[in-house]
Amino acid sequence: MKPLLIVLFLLLFVSCNSDTRRLEERIDSLEKKIDNLEKLVSNTYAPGLGDLMTAVQAHHSKLWFAGKENNWELARFEVKELQEILDDVVKYEKDRPETKYIGMMDAPLKKVRLAIKSKDSKKFQESYILLTKSCNDCHRVTRFEYNRVQIPDRSPFTNQDFKASNK
Repeated sequence: MKPLLIVLFLLLFVSCNSDTRRLEERIDSLEKKIDNLEKLVSNTYAPGLGDLMTAVQAHHSKLWFAGKENNWELARFEVKELQEILDDVVKYEKDRPETKYIGMMDAPLKKVRLAIKSKDSKKFQESYILLTKSCNDCHRVTRFEYNRVQIPDRSPFTNQDFKASNK
């Protein structure tokens, strides 16, 4: 009986040892994969504040021409794009001190959305002027006052027709 117990104990020991070795190999393999993924993520492109603000500038301009032409569907799209970019500023540039002022844009954007929803050209113009002023206020507070935003007088997007489609 004793030799049988010793054999069983040895089999159990070898089996556990083998499982432990496999587990350690698996852990090593997973750690290497994690290291590789961390390297990949650290080298992934993330837009900078300047890139994001250039996108804001483009959609700010497009929004004006869409609203000016009473193309409410396009205006709704452009104000949504503006909001998404501002959300991206918070997401990608959370460590920049300027980011804490992005909330200054919430109320003006809401007014623009309401004007678009009501398809009111006069309210749109008023809310767009407020939005533009808020951009400049934000620039002033964040010490970028040299970057002044204005209502565009001509579209830089010569390949886009801002008139509402006649469905």
